[in-house]
Amino acid sequence: MNCLHCQTSASRVIESRDLEGGSVIRRRRECNDCQQRFTTYERVESAQLVIIKKDGNRQAFSRHKLAAGLYRALEKRPVAQSKIESLINQIEQSLKSMGEAEVPSSQVGEEVMKGLLGLDQVAYIRFASVYRRFDDIESFAQELRKIRRKQ
Repeated sequence: MNCLHCQTSASRVIESRDLEGGSVIRRRRECNDCQQRFTTYERVESAQLVIIKKDGNRQAFSRHKLAAGLYRALEKRPVAQSKIESLINQIEQSLKSMGEAEVPSSQVGEEVMKGLLGLDQVAYIRFASVYRRFDDIESFAQELRKIRRKQ
């Protein structure tokens, strides 16, 4: 494993921990050269999930793309990184547990919306405004009314 700071391949494992019932291993590492610490995750790779986009194109599921969207919605919000990672894992697991090789992008969006609603309502509105393409203030107001009714 290359160090993120100096790119040296020599590092040692300081701590290992199982996550998600043993399907993920988190390792804290320390670089032998620069002594910087970093974290790596090991996951079992299963059959590739394919996302069907709105225009009909197919694209391999990207955990990185999912994470980028969530981090963008949660930017400057008081949500712990561990909770965000947990949500990413939950969404990915939910999509894979559907038992389908191909999943519509709308399903991914709905899973993200459901997860964000329980995590942070401001981030939910941010994501919804892009995902549902709000054109005006009334669209925001309608979504806010939906949230209030659910509470």
